[in-house]
Amino acid sequence: MPVYRTLNRNFFKTWTPEMAYVLGFFAADGSMYTTKRKTHFIEFHITDLEILEYIKASLGSNHKISVRRYLSNPKWKLSYRLQLGSKELFDSLLFLGMLPAKSKIISFPKVPADFLSHFIRGYFDGDGSVFLGRYWRKDRNKWKHVFQVKFTSGSKQFLEGLRGSLGNRVKGGYLGEKKGGYELAFAQKDGLVLFEFMYNNARAGSFLERKHNVFLKALKTLNAGVV
Repeated sequence: MPVYRTLNRNFFKTWTPEMAYVLGFFAADGSMYTTKRKTHFIEFHITDLEILEYIKASLGSNHKISVRRYLSNPKWKLSYRLQLGSKELFDSLLFLGMLPAKSKIISFPKVPADFLSHFIRGYFDGDGSVFLGRYWRKDRNKWKHVFQVKFTSGSKQFLEGLRGSLGNRVKGGYLGEKKGGYELAFAQKDGLVLFEFMYNNARAGSFLERKHNVFLKALKTLNAGVV
């Protein structure tokens, strides 16, 4: 017997923390397309199974997550794909500012203030990074810690909109070109502000643990005065 597929086709029609997070992740790592038969699909293709399971559950889906193994290089991570056929979801994403082949032309969408932190956290989990390292300062004869939070995109206007959406929460933010696109980087103080903003109201399971753990380590290290 065929398996009946469940899916909340109205998911993107109402703002919730879960919807904002999934929309942010889609803006980073999602795609949408129409086939020659005029059927509509959206999909997520990522290496973090934990977040794909969260997205799947948020969407009320029982669709199968497929696994891709890279036989040409066994050191590469497995990747996972969730593909959903739905004109309703497709049209909702269009209404929210998402586009097919969006990577270089997407603009930052209009996100209600109550859900902005969830949207940005979702985007960060898809196309963001956090780094904590150190180097030796010969002039002071001590270690200096370096802490950075970055967002990347093929679209300069998206990152400009992201920076603008943060308003006075952050004082800096350097936007520059990188191979294949652009990068918005924040240094130590702004990075800690972003940590508080993105995770303060985040529910358990609604973020990537590995990135969150780097923030926690940075918070402990920098607040201890080891700078």
